[in-house]
Amino acid sequence: MTSNICIAGLGLIGGSLARGLRFNGFAGKIIGVDANPHHCTIAMYRGLADEFLPLDEAVEKSDIIILCAPVDANCRLLPGILDMIAGTGKVVTDMGSTKADISAVAERHPARGRYVAAHPMAGTEHSGPAAALDTLFADRIAIICDPEKSDEDALEKVTALLQSFNMKIQYMDSREHDVHVAYVSHISHITSFALALCVLDKEKDARNIMSLAAGGFESTVRLSKSNAETWAPIFTGNSGPILEVIDTYIEKMRLFRQHIQNGDGEELRKLMRSANQIGNILK
Repeated sequence: MTSNICIAGLGLIGGSLARGLRFNGFAGKIIGVDANPHHCTIAMYRGLADEFLPLDEAVEKSDIIILCAPVDANCRLLPGILDMIAGTGKVVTDMGSTKADISAVAERHPARGRYVAAHPMAGTEHSGPAAALDTLFADRIAIICDPEKSDEDALEKVTALLQSFNMKIQYMDSREHDVHVAYVSHISHITSFALALCVLDKEKDARNIMSLAAGGFESTVRLSKSNAETWAPIFTGNSGPILEVIDTYIEKMRLFRQHIQNGDGEELRKLMRSANQIGNILK
């Protein structure tokens, strides 16, 4: 049975959801919502939605509402949407990279059961509806947080939506989720931004960057092209776990600095051999 789906936020994530849902046939109608008129224009030309409406009209016409705006915007939008769908069979979910804040917002609402906290582990360094991909979510992992707090039918609907992409579902507590993503996702973006700033600060000649940048540099700095409007709210909203990760990262950098300064090749080898063990996990 197909559902009418509202996608609020037509960037990389929302646009890719729209393309994938159209391809896999899960959506009967896709209704787009975006505060950026330029995004709506691009989304219209790319056929990402069947119509574009203000949020309240889109919610009224939809069975499932998916929040794909930056995480702080999702937190602001969720209570009003829960007000609109209370007492109905409608469901709202979000695709944000952090979950503790938005789960806390939902916790206080009498229609909490109509909300399902989800995070598909997918993305690229690109942003906006022009970056949307048909297969961004195919065969990836999706995290559903605090499933016991969602109504059974709401959980079933969002699970079916995610599984229409052949995504594998895992369950976590929202705060546990935020700690884990700080280590495996957020610190990668921060270090990429920092490396880009370091290179730009020390190497003023763009030609040297272009001519000397090999594959390793390009892959390491790739995430520094990510959208600041998306990532600043993630960093501030998940500040506790992220600060802990940054401190650990600085500690490891100091170890490398110490051994390099001392010319201690054997200690450097020990550090790098220990780091090599990540290859046993990321096969």
